[in-house]
Amino acid sequence: MKKLIIALALVLPMMVSAQKFGHVNTAELFQQMPEVLKVKAQMDTVQSQYETQLTMMQEELQKKYQEYQRDEATMMDGLKQIKQQELQEMQQRIQTFYTTAEQDIQKKQQELLAPVHEKLAKAIKAVGEREGYTYIFDSAAMVHIGDDATDLLPAVKQELGTK
Repeated sequence: MKKLIIALALVLPMMVSAQKFGHVNTAELFQQMPEVLKVKAQMDTVQSQYETQLTMMQEELQKKYQEYQRDEATMMDGLKQIKQQELQEMQQRIQTFYTTAEQDIQKKQQELLAPVHEKLAKAIKAVGEREGYTYIFDSAAMVHIGDDATDLLPAVKQELGTK
């Protein structure tokens, strides 16, 4: 038993020192990928369409509200209630549209970015396997990076074909 402990004490430091550690700032790299710029342009178009529709709905509500205020003094009580209910329903439709639009935009962005995330992960894995790294960490989440850890950002950029 004593020999096993001594052998492990001698072998473990050699095994650890044989491991290669690297790091890459995935957030920085992700922002530099040309695919991200394309997704951003697509998302700007989608968001603009929703904003246009929302603006039209809000303008219609504002117009109806102004008409209501203008005619309120001369309206019968029953008609006032109907108009107030219409205004409330319009406001609720606008709120529902806004919530749905936010969800749709987020879903679309996730759909468009998923292949980009996958491409980045594959590139990091390819560099790690090709260059024999045991671990590659995300440097954006690291508290400390030692001098012996290699920054793989240039290698992954090359793998991705980005500048």
